[in-house]
Amino acid sequence: MFQTFEVTARPEQGPPRLAALREEISKEGLDGFLVPRADAHQGEYVAPHDERLAWLTGFTGSAGFCAVLAERAGVFIDGRYRTQVKSQVAAQFTPVPWPETHLGTWLKDALPQGGVIGYDPWLHTAGQLADLETVLEGSGLSLRACDNLVDRIWSDQPAPPEAAAKEHPLAFAGESHDAKRARLGATLAKAGHHAALITLPDSLCWLLNIRGADIPRNPVVQGFCVLMSDGHVHLFVNPQKLANLQEHLGPQVSTHPQTALLPFLADLPGPVRAEKSSVPICLSDALGERIVWGDDPCALPKACKNTAEIEGSAAAHLRDGAAVCTLLAWLDAQPPGSLTEIDVVTKLEGLRRNDNALQDISFETIAGTGANGAIMHYRVTEETNSPLQSGDLIVLDSGGQYLDGTTDITRTLAIGPPPSEAAEAFTRVLKGMIAMSRLRWPKGLAGRHIEAIGRVPLWMAGQDFNHGLGHGVGAYLSVHEGPQRLSRLSTVPLDEGMILSNEPGYYREGAFGIRIENLIVVEKAPDLPQGDAEREMLHWRTLTYAPIDRRLIVTALLDAGEREWLNGYHADVLAKIGPRVSPEVLDWLRRATAPV
Repeated sequence: MFQTFEVTARPEQGPPRLAALREEISKEGLDGFLVPRADAHQGEYVAPHDERLAWLTGFTGSAGFCAVLAERAGVFIDGRYRTQVKSQVAAQFTPVPWPETHLGTWLKDALPQGGVIGYDPWLHTAGQLADLETVLEGSGLSLRACDNLVDRIWSDQPAPPEAAAKEHPLAFAGESHDAKRARLGATLAKAGHHAALITLPDSLCWLLNIRGADIPRNPVVQGFCVLMSDGHVHLFVNPQKLANLQEHLGPQVSTHPQTALLPFLADLPGPVRAEKSSVPICLSDALGERIVWGDDPCALPKACKNTAEIEGSAAAHLRDGAAVCTLLAWLDAQPPGSLTEIDVVTKLEGLRRNDNALQDISFETIAGTGANGAIMHYRVTEETNSPLQSGDLIVLDSGGQYLDGTTDITRTLAIGPPPSEAAEAFTRVLKGMIAMSRLRWPKGLAGRHIEAIGRVPLWMAGQDFNHGLGHGVGAYLSVHEGPQRLSRLSTVPLDEGMILSNEPGYYREGAFGIRIENLIVVEKAPDLPQGDAEREMLHWRTLTYAPIDRRLIVTALLDAGEREWLNGYHADVLAKIGPRVSPEVLDWLRRATAPV
């Protein structure tokens, strides 16, 4: 059973743990210690064993870190978590807006000259360390690698994950791991690199066509691998995870326990490619001068899905859409005040489980009504569980991990008649989502070049939102996948086969939240009669099909082209999802997709 309700650390749990950590900091002769959200693989999601930030502070967001000093403890969080952090951390922790406030600047203000800050070299990258040292230069402050001090005081820390790995069938992968290894090895050889060190679990799993269960909701195997330029791979994963995979991996994949990684790197001839933003300091230090900074060789090939991966994802979205539409029809039939957020989460996850291809949900379902909807990554708990009252909105963000694809969909729904200001904001969010969905753009542009298109309708009303417009999505892998993003920070050119989310939103703290999200895939755009024959253009193909709540749309704010897109999209929803649902749901679907 997939449904769980996250119970966060109560604020009063923080101070005793904070005091114990400060005692360890003092014993080490340090003036501070850094507690990141990250694990040794630098992925967004971590196993319970690595939930040090949440254990210490109570903050459960997917990004951030804590700097603990003798008199201060700053919890650094980005714009997505400014509301959430207030309700999760005790008064002894101070939320710090990040990246607006640089850690180095904060440390210089908080510590006298000669202060020493400790860090676990497995949990920080060379890029992070270099950036911090640059800001600290001339301050008299210094950094020192040390044991993890949180692990010393976490007496009931969960054990590291040891879930068994499994083969990811070729029918879904679309390319054998022999072919992938040979293809990527050749790119290393062409660049003059002897090998590449790969630390991201989703890269490792994609490369070897395996999946695992080491991270909740993410079908990945935690480990490391070294890809040689001849296509041979040295895989460093605890052996019990691979008990049934020797035949699948074959003779060109040598397996080793994780404890063998550092000695192996010490003897590995260079040059060795490593990604500065994901390789832990202890591993880059082990390579020393043999290291060559460069991109993870799996990142772009993994992002540019092949035909089997794209069509698998499209098929998964149709089945997922049927579950979502069944949920929406059921929700519409319930009187306001009769349901809570947990009721909605439980019902939706139950409907998804009717699909035998479902392996798990793709993240903890977000169902936030009223003021809870304004918390961007809200997770309902028994304590925060709220009824769905007339006049409120509910933000429902959810997804499934299917053998043939990963889904992620958000719909914002009205519970009874919506307030006019909420409907107007919803319509502006919809206009931004439609603008991105209809876009054509020249090949070579990155997310940063086009992301603003989804914000313009909000900007024109003096409104905005504090998260990116979209993230990459894996193929039965991580629901958040790089390197592509629709973000003002992303410099990675968008290319054919990349799957991303399109999810503008708007959040009014204490009142309501709005987000509309479809997954879309980059395709070559057809030529137009008046277009430049030599200019290659790209566009989006929509993968997600479920109605957008017409009760929240102020039709007068839509222009003719936007109405045409919306009506065409709803016609596609009816045609694609209608045959997959019950007669009762089909009747509801016809009404929900009627033209505006």
